[in-house]
Amino acid sequence: MNDSIDDLTKRIRAFVAARDWEVYHNPKDMAVAIAAEAGELMQHFVWQQPEQLSQRVADHRDEIASEIADVGILLFEMADLLGLHLGDVMASKLTYNEQRYPVEKSKGNNRKYDEL
Repeated sequence: MNDSIDDLTKRIRAFVAARDWEVYHNPKDMAVAIAAEAGELMQHFVWQQPEQLSQRVADHRDEIASEIADVGILLFEMADLLGLHLGDVMASKLTYNEQRYPVEKSKGNNRKYDEL
């Protein structure tokens, strides 16, 4: 990866500004758009059984990548709109999750933090 979060955020901001779309990109609509795009991503996997997943991903790799990118772009933009630095909030959340899910308690299982 050679694009930083800041660089991508600036590029997204410029893309939106060049089209005068700022009026449509408010926090509520961004959250709705993220959910909608996540739904489009999920459509690639609905009703797929575990043994079908590898082939599904291979057959639809470009489309899946496009949906992941849509979710990411919207997420970067929403963080920017809210004055949040995505890298900082992600790093903070990872630190928090490392505390909630210590390796010695969570390794090899899928229990939620309050069940460890």
